[in-house]
Amino acid sequence: MADPILAVANLEVVYDDVVLVLRGLSLTVPEGAVVALLGANGAGKTTLLRAVTGLLGPHRGRITKGSVAVAGVDVTGADPADVVRRGVAQVMEGRRVFAELTVEENLRVGAHTRRARALVKESLERVFDLFPVLAARRGSVAGYLSGGEQQMLAIGRALMAAPRLLLLDEPSLGLAPRLVAQVRDIIAEINAQGTSVLLVEQNAVMALSIADHGYVLEVGSVVRDGPAADLLADADIREFYLGAPADGERRSFAEVKSYRRKKRWSA
Repeated sequence: MADPILAVANLEVVYDDVVLVLRGLSLTVPEGAVVALLGANGAGKTTLLRAVTGLLGPHRGRITKGSVAVAGVDVTGADPADVVRRGVAQVMEGRRVFAELTVEENLRVGAHTRRARALVKESLERVFDLFPVLAARRGSVAGYLSGGEQQMLAIGRALMAAPRLLLLDEPSLGLAPRLVAQVRDIIAEINAQGTSVLLVEQNAVMALSIADHGYVLEVGSVVRDGPAADLLADADIREFYLGAPADGERRSFAEVKSYRRKKRWSA
C-alpha cells in the first residue's frame, strides 16, 4: 500500500513552553482524498496546519512529541520552504492576499518554487480555468476585490505551486451561502484534478459533503473519525456540529444556551 500523502502521528504541540494545544493527535490524508477536520474555535485546527507546514515558530509554538510525514518523508519541524518543495501548500484563514498587488502579481508570487516560465504559464492557465473571474480581473488591484474573489485568489495563489496536498483553513469563513457553495464546488474540482485536500472547517455540512473521511477535534485531541457520510448521519455530530437536535425537537435560543446533553464520546 502506498504511503498517505500526509501522516500525523501522536503529535503534541506546546506554545510558550506552557500551553499544551495538541495532545497526541493522529490523522492521515490518503493520496487523492479530501479529509475534513471539524472543531470549534480553539480546538487546535490551525495549530495542526502550522505544525504540518513548519509555521509554529513565529507563533512561539513547537512540536514536543510525535511526527509529521509527507509522502513517507519525515518533515517534523522542517523549514516551511522545504515543506512547500515537498508538495504542500496552505491557504490560511482570512485570505491574506497582497492587497497592493494585482491579481496576476499575487498569483505569480505563489509560483516562486516553479522557476521555469513554461511551468508558471501552465499554472496560471489552470488557475484562470478554475476561476474565470480572476482571469477577467487579472490586472485589478487585489485589495479592491470582493471577499469571495479574494478567497478565490488565495486558493489560486496556493495552486500556483502545483501542490500534491492543499491545506485549507476555514475557506468558507465570512462568505455568503451562494459563495460557500461556489467554494465547495471549486474544492471538489481541485480534488478531481488530482490534488489531495485537508479541509479545516466549522461549516460541517459543507466540509462533509465533499470529504471522503472526517475527523472531529476537541481540546487538541481527535474524539471521532470515520467516513464523511457516517459522520453526517451520526446523531451527536448532527446535534453538536450541524445544529440539528437528536430528538428532532426545536428549542428556543434560551434552551439551546442552557442545553448540556453530553456527547457520547465524552461519557
